[in-house]
Amino acid sequence: MKVLKMIPVMAVLLAVFVTGCKKDEETFTYPTGTSSDPTSNATDVSRNKGVSFTFNEAMDPLTVNTLTFTLMNGNTTVTGTVTYAGKTATFTPTGTLSAGTVYTAKVTTGAKTLTGSSLASDAVWSFTTGGTASGLATVPLGTAANYVILAKTAINNTATSVVTGDLGLSPAATSYVTGFALTNATGYATATQVLGKIYAADMVAPTPINLTTAVNNMNTAYDNAAGRTSPDYTELGTGNIGGKTLAPGLYKWTSNVTIPSDLVLTGGANDVWIFQIAGNLSVSTASKITLIGGALAKNIFWQVAGTVSLGTTSHFEGIILSKTSVTLNTGASLNGRALAQTAVILEKNTITQP
Repeated sequence: MKVLKMIPVMAVLLAVFVTGCKKDEETFTYPTGTSSDPTSNATDVSRNKGVSFTFNEAMDPLTVNTLTFTLMNGNTTVTGTVTYAGKTATFTPTGTLSAGTVYTAKVTTGAKTLTGSSLASDAVWSFTTGGTASGLATVPLGTAANYVILAKTAINNTATSVVTGDLGLSPAATSYVTGFALTNATGYATATQVLGKIYAADMVAPTPINLTTAVNNMNTAYDNAAGRTSPDYTELGTGNIGGKTLAPGLYKWTSNVTIPSDLVLTGGANDVWIFQIAGNLSVSTASKITLIGGALAKNIFWQVAGTVSLGTTSHFEGIILSKTSVTLNTGASLNGRALAQTAVILEKNTITQP
């Protein structure tokens, strides 16, 4: 009788044990990755972009490091640092990634949760960077290159500036070129402040048609620069590029860009820079752009959808292609061209064509 009474008790204990095991099986999960950035097989990835991997649960930060999160270029390991915040690990390369290159990222099973669980298997994915290893082609200016300043609505000058090169204004008339004390000639005008000629849409032929062609070429050049794809760098410095040294390439921002301190562009005589700026471009007082290594202003293109403002006594290098206006504040200098789809405003400036 005692044996018979124990059978139900043992049965209950067994049932409790089995149920507990089932409950543990149902609640236990391996950590997984919910997303990566760049995504697998992504193309045209910015060369200055960090690589991130997001887990579905919190991980032990001590196990998320350069041993468990790696980036490879073929058989070559990319050096960098790994940070972990929230549920996301980010690998930040020490240098800029190569253009047009396939990279492979890996998060290994060595990455563990706070309870010691690891990924069921390594997470591996690849992506391809943007840019071109052969370098950028220059932006064709057409006959807009005949002018150091070209505008549509006005060219206004305050006090004494020194401009080397021709000025063009169209469709606005000569009266919208102010502050130069013009001397009229046949089809152009001159001024003591301009080492070149001044043209406006109301002057005699062939000036009007020449200016129409140049303005159309300016618009086309703007569209060409804005339409370049596969940028090397995106949102560099979140728009603040002061103090940086920039190599040749295609740079893209979806907001304003500021140069609050000196900027250096380093490259050879055939290298090209294109800066695509969706907002405004502003250079702070006394900030300067310097070219080294043989870089030339004629190969630097600033495509700006908003306004361009060069601060007092600042120095700027390159071709400005502005959708709106270009303003040079007192004493600012430009080695390049100011090509604006509205007005160019000057005040005691030195402008030299490249």
